[in-house]
Amino acid sequence: MAEFGSFAELVLTRSDERGDADAFVFLSDGGRGAEPERLPYRELDRSAKDLASWLQEHGLSGRQVLLLYPSGLDFIKAFIGCLYAGAVAVPAPLPSEQGQHFRRVSSIVRDARVGAVLTLGQHSADVQAWLAAEGFSDVVTLATDRGPVGAAGAWRDPGLSRDDLAFLQYTSGSTNSPKGVMVSHGNLLANEAAIARSAQNTSDMVIGGWLPFYHDMGLIGHVLQPLWLGTVGVLMSPVSFLRRPARWLEMISDYGVHGTGGPNFAYDLCVRRVTDAQLEGIDLSTLRTLCNGAEPVRAETIRAFSERFAPHGFRPDAFFPCYGMAETTLLVTGTRKERGALLREVDASGLERGSIEGPYLGAPTRTLVSSGVANEEDFDVRVVDPNSLVERPGGQVGEIWVRGSSVASGYWERPEVNAEVFGARITGQEELGTWLRTGDLGVLEGAELFVTGRLKEMVLINGRNIYPYDVESAVRGLDPAIGAGAVFGVDSGGQEHLVVVHEVRAAALSSDLKTLATAAQRLIVREFAVPAGNVLLVRPGTIRRTTSGKIQRTLMRKLFLSGALTALHSVVEPSVTALIEGGEVTAAVEAAPSLVAVG
Repeated sequence: MAEFGSFAELVLTRSDERGDADAFVFLSDGGRGAEPERLPYRELDRSAKDLASWLQEHGLSGRQVLLLYPSGLDFIKAFIGCLYAGAVAVPAPLPSEQGQHFRRVSSIVRDARVGAVLTLGQHSADVQAWLAAEGFSDVVTLATDRGPVGAAGAWRDPGLSRDDLAFLQYTSGSTNSPKGVMVSHGNLLANEAAIARSAQNTSDMVIGGWLPFYHDMGLIGHVLQPLWLGTVGVLMSPVSFLRRPARWLEMISDYGVHGTGGPNFAYDLCVRRVTDAQLEGIDLSTLRTLCNGAEPVRAETIRAFSERFAPHGFRPDAFFPCYGMAETTLLVTGTRKERGALLREVDASGLERGSIEGPYLGAPTRTLVSSGVANEEDFDVRVVDPNSLVERPGGQVGEIWVRGSSVASGYWERPEVNAEVFGARITGQEELGTWLRTGDLGVLEGAELFVTGRLKEMVLINGRNIYPYDVESAVRGLDPAIGAGAVFGVDSGGQEHLVVVHEVRAAALSSDLKTLATAAQRLIVREFAVPAGNVLLVRPGTIRRTTSGKIQRTLMRKLFLSGALTALHSVVEPSVTALIEGGEVTAAVEAAPSLVAVG
């Protein structure tokens, strides 16, 4: 493939090559059979140049430009327009789409020092009112769907290099406050190439997806990968998927999608909510790559999805467990093709001690799913002791460290954090240079990377390392009434206590909650041999997730300690109750309203 100086140059080349061929097809929320929106390569190029000329005329080249759009083709035009102008795109969730206020987006505007906001006409009045209320008097608002805003013929090539910033990817904050990852054109080009190599993507593929465009997997994997390949992307909104998960499967079948993906909860949702009637005529045999980038990937999810949809043409070897993060642009490792997911049974107590031993006869086990391998030309991956900074041998758990041309230069205006996170060195191997500390725990067995959890979310009880994911998974499997959960630790007088918060599915809110909580306590004591004195059963939708579906355990812990969690039923130790602001857990024993849960 040709060497490009910037991602803008790549899109210009693809537009010349592909002309009137579709770059994107966007499915409306009207359902199957509704006429989709189409965006040919030539039109994308013209629209992007039109917007880019306006940005250049208003002195926004090199400035940060906030993109506030619902999922749709206007976002794509705006993003590419920013690249064409040499501006730095800042994708963010449209508050009205997320049912949120502007608070989080306000912090992004301040942090990124945004010079303009691009949005749709129907949202521009709200955006302008918000900017005025927040005192952002110097930030310009532009509705990009109200006819030509510039003149494509006046566009000037900004002469970008691979070192220039392409966009700021604000992290979704699974453990910390959001930070803007500085993704350069070189990072973007390198990672799109890495994705294509790892997944063996080719220009004859159809890429499809429903993930939010402001999130790294949706943007890099489902919007920009088709442009890299010079193929077509078929897209739909997250809301459309969440309301009717079968719509995703219909999209795959109707458009012959070869590559798509999502986190664990998306596959669980399909298994649970797609009916036999909705599967009439569905053909999933075109799928070559079905990505699962959850951390960690659940073996139960892979098994259940494979069994449920095998009669409709799905091949288990299409599953593509992978690992990545915004700080590496997106993908780091991926599963070898034609093999499918690699499962590894390990001794559960051995894993707590930091190694993947066994399994031993009769001993409790845990099933790990490999997130694949890294191509040597793209990444170097090591597992390092997070305290001594010494590299761990194969089979030993430690923090995952990464380096490669896809690794971003750091977080926007966070020099101290960048020195610690992006400038780490392995003890005794300082001459190799700097590494990215991912904050994820994992183990290498040969070249295979197994992700085991988050370093900051590990719970230490009675000298034992308890993985929250393990407890959550066990409790979920206890009863069909139990949904998504968050497990974390709280400290009282120097003693760590386990706290278990799980949703009760909407259809089972009339269940005997006391019996469910007691069963969960007994299971945890039996399976993990740790006290389980704190169990909260909550309404659907209570468990907070990032935009990629990761459980926000740190946020859930804060909400618990601040007394902001309302429990349908709770059992809480007195010493833990004393830690909670206000001194009690709010209890709600009345029937809760029906809510749509995605956990």
